[in-house]
Amino acid sequence: MPLHFPPAPAPALRSVLTALGSPTAVREARTPSLRTAQGPATPELPLPVHVMDRITPEGVSATRLAGWRFLIRCGDRAVAAAETMLTPDGWAFSHFFEGPYISSTERALHQAEALQQIYQPRLLSLPGLYMLNLWLHCDRTADGAEGHPAANDLLVPLAPAPPGIAAHRPHQVAELLPVLTHRVTAAPLLITPA
Repeated sequence: MPLHFPPAPAPALRSVLTALGSPTAVREARTPSLRTAQGPATPELPLPVHVMDRITPEGVSATRLAGWRFLIRCGDRAVAAAETMLTPDGWAFSHFFEGPYISSTERALHQAEALQQIYQPRLLSLPGLYMLNLWLHCDRTADGAEGHPAANDLLVPLAPAPPGIAAHRPHQVAELLPVLTHRVTAAPLLITPA
């Protein structure tokens, strides 16, 4: 079934289009694949990027919207991504980047399209675990800039995933959150000085 992408703020999209049209912004980006791409580069698949800053032993989590990410397509594939951020003056272009999360995000989105339910795709970053997930939110009409993962939402860890967590395997939030909570709150190792 098709995914229901939340609409990105118009200023965020405009800022990415402006950056793509700027030879300086593209040339100075650390994205060789974007600099050498043949043909027009277009921003697609806007995804709100939420960050889960903390997970407590009770499993209570707080998320915040950190920005919007657009995959940059040249021809038949995404070659980079553009990130935007909220500033006191509104949405602004932040940076271009490339790496394994680009193809991993594309793969996870294709997998999600084959699911029986329609979801609203988002990204959920867990900085404490160096983990990025495709967050498939069950409420496809929700404001993409708000909300917390619901128990029946799906999280798809993107590659590279932390050791012991399979990338591209969908997990219900209710299943995965306790595993992540245990990892974050596990007691630190005691090291005796020599």
